[in-house]
Amino acid sequence: MNKKEPSLHVNEIFVSIQGESTHAGIPCIFVRLTGCNLRCSYCDAVYAYSEGSVMSLEEILDRVRGYETRNVCITGGEPLLQENISKLINLLKKAHFNVYIETNGSRNIDILPKGIVRIVDIKCPDSGMEQEMDWQNIERLKSRDEVKFIISSKRDYEWAKWVTVKYNIRDRATVLFGLVHGKLKPKTLAGWILIDGLDVRLQLQLHKIIWADKTRGV
Repeated sequence: MNKKEPSLHVNEIFVSIQGESTHAGIPCIFVRLTGCNLRCSYCDAVYAYSEGSVMSLEEILDRVRGYETRNVCITGGEPLLQENISKLINLLKKAHFNVYIETNGSRNIDILPKGIVRIVDIKCPDSGMEQEMDWQNIERLKSRDEVKFIISSKRDYEWAKWVTVKYNIRDRATVLFGLVHGKLKPKTLAGWILIDGLDVRLQLQLHKIIWADKTRGV
């Protein structure tokens, strides 16, 4: 790779079934980038903090083109930490891929190109990272975007419910209530949502149900 070529630090590229968001269940190519500015207590991708290699944007695009599906999810780590992320997205869009990006909510999402789905975490108290959020991202949301709360406890649930109502997030984007795998039972979270009549979507990590014995690359 020519040192002058735009590049990104990539942890892994693989194809799988999308396990989260309203797009769960579709075949999807995952481009996981290296590096994260947060340290959530439940992180299931610790290996992405530092592992990986530098790839040119064209190398990434060539890898992506090697798969059959047209859906690409850029995740991390935290993709918005790398300055060439928008250039990669524009290349993927020009090649007619559907682009989704997962971000931890601590960076300005408006730096990203238009026409993609932005899936934005809002970190709950049990993550230990709720003070790191860029709360202005709520104002930046578009109707195609999605907001995700990952819930570990009843405290997290009540907090997520309060934030959703206080900021009228349901009027701006789709709201997802997910859970920390192994910390909270799906039926418990489902019960809380039903009792309160919340207009949110329960999110399970489909990939962890299908490939329960694998910890990465799914």
